Amino acid sequence: MKVTVIGVGYVGAVTGACLAFLGHRVTCVDVDGGKIDKLRRGESPIYEPGLEELIALAQERGAIDFDTDVATAVRNSEVVFIAVGTPSLPSGETNLAYLESAARTVGSAMEPGRFYVVVNKSTVPVGCGNLVEALVREGITQTQPAAAAKFDFAVASNPEFLREGSAIDDSLYPGRIVLGSASTRAISTLTELYRPLTEQSFAPPSFAPRPADMTKVPVISTSLASAEMIKYSANAFLALKIGFANEMGNICERVGADVIEVMKGIGLDSRIGSGFLNAGIGWGGSCFGKDVSSLLHTATEYGYEARILEASLAVNKMQRSVVIQKLQEKLFILKGRTIALLGLAFKPYTDDLRDAPSIQIAERLLRMGARVRVFDPIAMEACQAQHADLKLCYCENAPQAVIGADAVVLVTEWPEFAALDLTELAKKMKRPVLIDGRNLFDPELAMQAGFEYTGVGRASRQARTGDSEPAQPPVAARRAPARSVAETQLAAKAGR
Repeated sequence: MKVTVIGVGYVGAVTGACLAFLGHRVTCVDVDGGKIDKLRRGESPIYEPGLEELIALAQERGAIDFDTDVATAVRNSEVVFIAVGTPSLPSGETNLAYLESAARTVGSAMEPGRFYVVVNKSTVPVGCGNLVEALVREGITQTQPAAAAKFDFAVASNPEFLREGSAIDDSLYPGRIVLGSASTRAISTLTELYRPLTEQSFAPPSFAPRPADMTKVPVISTSLASAEMIKYSANAFLALKIGFANEMGNICERVGADVIEVMKGIGLDSRIGSGFLNAGIGWGGSCFGKDVSSLLHTATEYGYEARILEASLAVNKMQRSVVIQKLQEKLFILKGRTIALLGLAFKPYTDDLRDAPSIQIAERLLRMGARVRVFDPIAMEACQAQHADLKLCYCENAPQAVIGADAVVLVTEWPEFAALDLTELAKKMKRPVLIDGRNLFDPELAMQAGFEYTGVGRASRQARTGDSEPAQPPVAARRAPARSVAETQLAAKAGR
């Protein structure tokens, strides 16, 4: 099919590349000419493992174009995805300005006598399907009022469930595809569009192999409103699970329990599941906070007070202060101290700093008079560009970052940090204090290496049992799923 994708951020760029790889003819458009120029050169405007490789494959097949001309692309398409940004306003309400502009532009570019499916791919509040339909009609009426009755289109919601750092994998091997529309013709069109995915009939790229248990992908057809709510509900529930793990971790610390053992114990219950139960310094990124805030705003509009959602935001905000509290417990006075932060991105395999805990922690430490040294395998360039006002000392590697430091804080659980020689790291520090904000390291082994170790919701074996049993093998570092392309690119960036 002929497809247009409006917006080349995380969702738009990945969606366009994957659909082109699957055999559709895709044009990705954006008002930012700089991004389009980079994409034409085969360069991704974002860091996402495998994306440049997938774009290259699509370009070799002549299946993808990048342009700033929205009208021409839309006019010649059967399916138009709107994948523009929908950031939060200070009130928590979603900023729909980009969505509204795109919808009007789509309407003004359509031709009579053809059927178009206009798809909301952006995460939007409930009711935006109706809004987009009205704005598309408005665009038609403004440009071709006499022929308005001859235009035929339908609006659908097709929410994305991509995780930064594994977006290619999540797109080619999704857990489900959600299609929401009042039009059976639109549902039929999108079902056909996604058939290579649902039937897993495509040859997988070498850098993103198909999981052994992946055979077919379920398709869920719903109303527009239900599809929009599915996206918000999924993210809100995941944010709640992380918040719950953090709450339990804070209690575990006070009673001498270990949150990793506790979460493993409850995660084996099939009613709960083990995903998103890792205690730490809280979630970040562009989705959870924005989506929970938007859902809260929608609830308020309808006269409902969503107390659990309110609590999830409060718990996550509070969790950011845990690092500061633990540093104060170890060092007492932070003014004049040197603190090393390992990791800047909100999660591994991305350079995304939106709502990243590292930024808030660094800002607070600087306000308290500390000197802050940082290292991240990927995100330092982005941090320098986006937070030029932060007086951070950027280091070439983790060992350099900790030289002479009074404490080191593990902020992002990059797998290369799990492989660090802790004994050598401790020797380089003025005072070997380790605040493990992601519970990446084994406490006993860290202490054997010479560190004063503090995790989140963890207790040493001696504190838990009162005996001196030999330390067990280290707990395996939990990390985002990684494919060979991710590790290859990470190693190249790190100079290894």
